[in-house]
Amino acid sequence: MCLGVPAKVIMINNENRTALVDSFGVPRWVGITLIPDVKVDDYVLIHAGYALEKIDLQEAEERIKLWEELLTLEEES
Repeated sequence: MCLGVPAKVIMINNENRTALVDSFGVPRWVGITLIPDVKVDDYVLIHAGYALEKIDLQEAEERIKLWEELLTLEEES
């Protein structure tokens, strides 16, 4: 099972096939070679430094909510 984290694409560097994404307010560069049609403002699932797949806004919001719940539980324990 992959623990893909949702992120929004902010900028794309086509020269080296990377994208700057925002995940929970943290910007990071990830590889986008697995998603050739990714565009700015798309949502993607990232894992181990790579965007694995595009997801729509509704799915992104659902996954963000789940991650926030998990992070809250982690902080409480």
